[in-house]
Amino acid sequence: MSIVKDLSLAPSGRQKIQWVRDFMPALSGIEERFRREKPFAGLTIAVSVHLEAKTANLGLVLREGGANVHLTGCNPLSTQDDVAAAMADLGVDTYGVHGVDMAEYERLLEETLKCRPHLIVDDGGDLINLLGGRCAQYGDRLIGGCEETTTGIHRLYAREREGILPCAMMAVNDAKAKHYYDNKYGTGQSSWDAIMHTTNLMVAGKTVVVAGYGWCGKGIAMRAKGMGADVIVTEVDPFKALEATMENFRVMPMDEAARYGDIFVTATGCKDVIVERHFKVMKNNAILCNSGHFDCEVDVAALGAMADERFPRREGIEGFRLSDGRILNVLADGRLVNLAAGNGHPAEIMDMSFAVQALSLEWLVKHQKELEKKVYNVPNEIDDQIGRVKLAAMGLAIDTLTEDQKKYLSGWEA
Repeated sequence: MSIVKDLSLAPSGRQKIQWVRDFMPALSGIEERFRREKPFAGLTIAVSVHLEAKTANLGLVLREGGANVHLTGCNPLSTQDDVAAAMADLGVDTYGVHGVDMAEYERLLEETLKCRPHLIVDDGGDLINLLGGRCAQYGDRLIGGCEETTTGIHRLYAREREGILPCAMMAVNDAKAKHYYDNKYGTGQSSWDAIMHTTNLMVAGKTVVVAGYGWCGKGIAMRAKGMGADVIVTEVDPFKALEATMENFRVMPMDEAARYGDIFVTATGCKDVIVERHFKVMKNNAILCNSGHFDCEVDVAALGAMADERFPRREGIEGFRLSDGRILNVLADGRLVNLAAGNGHPAEIMDMSFAVQALSLEWLVKHQKELEKKVYNVPNEIDDQIGRVKLAAMGLAIDTLTEDQKKYLSGWEA
């Protein structure tokens, strides 16, 4: 059974899925092996990731591996109704409708978990939160799962410390193939794709304030700089701030940066990054958006309470007129801008991230008898395998250490 908006949208969704499949060679290679070996035969997998074409491809790959796949979104504004319809039409149980309220969004998550999954793929921790709470009864067959985001992994470690993690979880976000590649290059490109498409404005010549200089913030700042922006970075970590300074970005507190920014992009994974005191000093027509997982980095509720008027400006942009006449513009309701107002990361980027997901799920199945309820790192051999496959798909080759070199690097005698 599926819950989608309109099955007649399926042809458009199929077209999107086929397009990305042509640009995800690492996942295609895994799919070919999974089709032969069926590592998930007899197992049910619940997937909660942004419900768009690249995620759909992951779902199809897991199904080729023998899994009974149940697919849902991880953000109501990133669900694409035509892709959801296509997956339902292809026989994958799919639960996702774009733009639903939070109560309906959570109901769709619960419907997904009624399959009593053996494995889960989570993005932001929504599934694990439900399985550790009011949906615990659906976790009686759990082997383990994977978490896609920095924010979600923070919550996993917190659950592990308190002894309430319901199953073994793989920290996929911490894999080299994920955070080096996806977080930096994927977030950098997809965030600006969405901002530029939604606003139809220049980046060059503007002052861009990037909140957070983790891997995502690095990518956002790098791309803004490359397009000619004057970039300011705000941070709470002294070494990340120093790194941003060495990259020739200006570094200052948000209380100061708020006065200068034309475009603000948050990427911290924390809450209350841009709040009322910042809104009070911003330029007229400043643009506010968020590339962190949850919609708590820009305090849109506080801005709404301050505003004399809220009104739509363009699709995906809401204007807030303040009492002094200034207008502040919020993109995508303060939600994850690259997906709520765009198409997410490029297919070539998600090829690597979803390859990590697929191989990590396989690792959990192979090692299920020895698993504890804790967070596991992705093994280096999985990471390195994906890197080599990706290089080969790009027609690139690298050097290989000789046995003598390996001995030199691992010994102390030299």
